[in-house]
Amino acid sequence: MGLNVALTSLGCSKNLVDSEIMLGILKEENYLFTEDLSKADIIIVNTCGFILPAKQESIDTILQMAEYKKTGQCKMLVVTGCLTQKYGKELKKEIPEIDAVLGTSDFSRIGELVNARFKNGFMHTSKSSFSGAKRYLTTPRHTAYVKIAEGCNNRCSYCLIPELRGCYKSRPVEEILSEVRYLLDQGVKEINLIAQDTTYYGLDLSGAEKLPELLEAIAGEKVAWIRVLYCYPGRISDKLLQVMKAHDNICHYLDIPLQHVEERVLKRMGRKETKEYLVRLISKIRQSIPDISLRTTLMVGFPGETEEEFQSLLDFIREQKFDWLGAFTYSREEDTPAASFPDQIPDEIKEDRYHRLMAIQNQVSAENQKKWIGKTISVLIEGKSSDNPEYFMGRSQYQAPEVDGVVFVKSDSLEVGTIIPVLITGSDVYDLIGEVKKE
Repeated sequence: MGLNVALTSLGCSKNLVDSEIMLGILKEENYLFTEDLSKADIIIVNTCGFILPAKQESIDTILQMAEYKKTGQCKMLVVTGCLTQKYGKELKKEIPEIDAVLGTSDFSRIGELVNARFKNGFMHTSKSSFSGAKRYLTTPRHTAYVKIAEGCNNRCSYCLIPELRGCYKSRPVEEILSEVRYLLDQGVKEINLIAQDTTYYGLDLSGAEKLPELLEAIAGEKVAWIRVLYCYPGRISDKLLQVMKAHDNICHYLDIPLQHVEERVLKRMGRKETKEYLVRLISKIRQSIPDISLRTTLMVGFPGETEEEFQSLLDFIREQKFDWLGAFTYSREEDTPAASFPDQIPDEIKEDRYHRLMAIQNQVSAENQKKWIGKTISVLIEGKSSDNPEYFMGRSQYQAPEVDGVVFVKSDSLEVGTIIPVLITGSDVYDLIGEVKKE
């Protein structure tokens, strides 16, 4: 009888891809997978260490998994990911139930590590490796993330990613295409391209931005939808927009994390844009692709952010009317330049600003959704609605998985993973309601 493996993946979609690669490696080594933690012989926790709440969640999860050494049949607890990259030795010291740690640069050695379990006691590996292993998908079979690069070179003053993930390393085009083809063979319809900064792709290899060329190459495959996430605003080129417009299977969707709009705040963040540039950029994108869906992420409560600067951010949201917007409060992360800034903002002010910002975005979003009523859009069906059995749930090309709204489609029977035309008949703050468009 084979050994059972259970894996808990925390944090972002980039971490999820690493988890799927580890599972793929272990599958090739003939390990079995289980969701019943009490029956797992090997438990893996792939941690996140981006901000303090993520660190705490990771530590809490490790402690919960460690209990299965007493209450279950766990023989080996492996901790991987961002938190171990920075705090691996400290974690092992504080949580002795951990048998091994793997950082972000060496997670692909999971098979070697597990195969040699307990033979040499505790092992902390450090060899760098970027695996192209076949993945074991944990997402629904019709959608998948493809990581086109590792690491980051942007060096924002509030961010630990370059330390946790290293410098930017683009994957070769052929390696990415090979992975895309493998995923298509598994039945994937939607490919979501991810990296810490997708627009930097190729700069480290050739000195030129190669995301447009990569998109064209992937568009030549039989992919129904290709989505580009995490685009740095300073590198969204005319060529990128032209390629997106030229190919029907590239979603009219861009995720552009702006963080802020006031130049003084942006400069202290280590970002080079100005409010005027960002306004022009958004206008150019919408002129080039009129039906584009734009998502952004904003930070409130950065050290020294004044009430006037925050009000400017609110005005920007009202004016630009982003289709989707996520916000978070500044988190003071040790070993980042911003952590030493003297003008830290109290937590209660940060929380207040967050709620005020999201209240405005809720109004913007509710108004935005109304524009779809009476229109027919293509929807990727993802399953039955858990709230109302009369409806199925899906997404259009204008909605990214996990973070955006959905489309509820009234129907008795729809096949999961199919893309169908849906007439939109209603909306709420984030979601759309529709019915199958009759021929």
